[in-house]
Amino acid sequence: MNERVRAVLVTADDTMLVIRRAKPDIPVYWVLPGGGVEPRDESREAALHREIHEEIAGKADVVRLLHTMESDDDRQLFYLARIVTWSFEDRTGPEFSAEGRGEYALEEIPLTVEGLDGIDLKPEEIAHVLRGAISAGALGAEAAR
Repeated sequence: MNERVRAVLVTADDTMLVIRRAKPDIPVYWVLPGGGVEPRDESREAALHREIHEEIAGKADVVRLLHTMESDDDRQLFYLARIVTWSFEDRTGPEFSAEGRGEYALEEIPLTVEGLDGIDLKPEEIAHVLRGAISAGALGAEAAR
């Protein structure tokens, strides 16, 4: 089974970092930073830290596992994390130099239902989970601890 880890990265300003993806012939959409767990990763959290470093040259404090999605051969684990530092210009992931991968742009959106409604966050299931957590007032306060 393939495992992927992704992070809901909450900033000190109660915004969330997302990556806007623009590919030829596909409507623009947004994803959470993260990627595949590799055999060399000591843990899922280690994979998440590696991916955050590769994608946004960032450092984050993982708060907790927020949600898991599974299909026949794929498991995605979504973690809530406080982002401490980041620099999109210093990213190092191999996907940024691959031909035909489209554009990756880091954006900060308000950590509100309205902020989420203003983007097409994929997968839709995590967008739904986040809307519920934001409505309950859980994300910002929890990540601030």
